[in-house]
Amino acid sequence: MIARTGATPEVIGVAIEMTQGPVVEALLERGFCVYGINPKQLDRFRDRFTVAGAKDDRRDAHVLGDSLRTDRHAFRRLSNDEPVIVKLREWSRMADDLQQERARLASRMREQLWRYYPQMLELADDFAADWFLDLWNQAPTPAKAVRLRETTIERFVKAHRLRRWPAPEVLRILKQKPLSVAPGVVEAASDHIRTLTVRIRLVNQQLKAAHRKLDELCAQLIPSEEDEPGQQCEQRDVVILRSMPGLGRIISPCCSARSGNLCAGEIITPCAACPGWPR
Repeated sequence: MIARTGATPEVIGVAIEMTQGPVVEALLERGFCVYGINPKQLDRFRDRFTVAGAKDDRRDAHVLGDSLRTDRHAFRRLSNDEPVIVKLREWSRMADDLQQERARLASRMREQLWRYYPQMLELADDFAADWFLDLWNQAPTPAKAVRLRETTIERFVKAHRLRRWPAPEVLRILKQKPLSVAPGVVEAASDHIRTLTVRIRLVNQQLKAAHRKLDELCAQLIPSEEDEPGQQCEQRDVVILRSMPGLGRIISPCCSARSGNLCAGEIITPCAACPGWPR
């Protein structure tokens, strides 16, 4: 680009669909003005030049360059993020991958229980919860559930603080009439679940560690009063984002790069990459 234009990198604008990665980092390190755009926006800009649905790299390059020239306000100026932001986003992706893996394993757990032990499915909505795995370990088959004592279940309920389920009700559900299955099904399904529980426990541990790391990194984005005299920390974006129950930890990594001060009446608008923001 420098040889073709004869200009310095500081005055050359580069439009690109991706907002991160080695290509973006290399351009930023060399001093180019890099602008990112959402692929959906690029698709709308493409309609200016052609209505054909076929994708053409040369045409897309022309669309990007011309759109940057005429509609620069639709692009986002990219810059090198702080190290804490880079780590925050990476841990957010890791947590998302772990959550998806946990959901897949929980579905497989439900499928195996449905084969021979459907009454146990009545006790939980989350079949990957640690307490549910411990309960299955106490009674992995209907035959063993029949031999359980109420005092054993009472200790279990108290240890896991299961206020929803009293011990007699848990025992009644577990001791329901079992399904009639072919010989070997109970043993096969139990062996399968035994391998699943090991993997689920590991994913649960890693997911908790990821959430602790995300909280730790988000806390680093909150400046102390000594760092910014006269500035109230409650007005920082990251504090407001983290206060959203169930969403703060998901949204903060995507939007923390824009954690400037909020003025009165300003609304936080998460970027398009926020997976947890309700559409």
